[in-house]
Amino acid sequence: MNKYIPLAFIALACTTLSSCELVEGIFKAGVWTGIIVVVVVLALIIWLISKIFGNKD
Repeated sequence: MNKYIPLAFIALACTTLSSCELVEGIFKAGVWTGIIVVVVVLALIIWLISKIFGNKD
């Protein structure tokens, strides 16, 4: 039962928070924190895409 609690929390957060509220919350923590979070997320997405579509020798 306890293993479903984090999943339920994530589902609840995804359904109740809009993207604008999420961005507002990030930038309330500070502009630099928001910039760092955006850069890290973009780097992770680029890395994942390069792994998926990368060299397949």
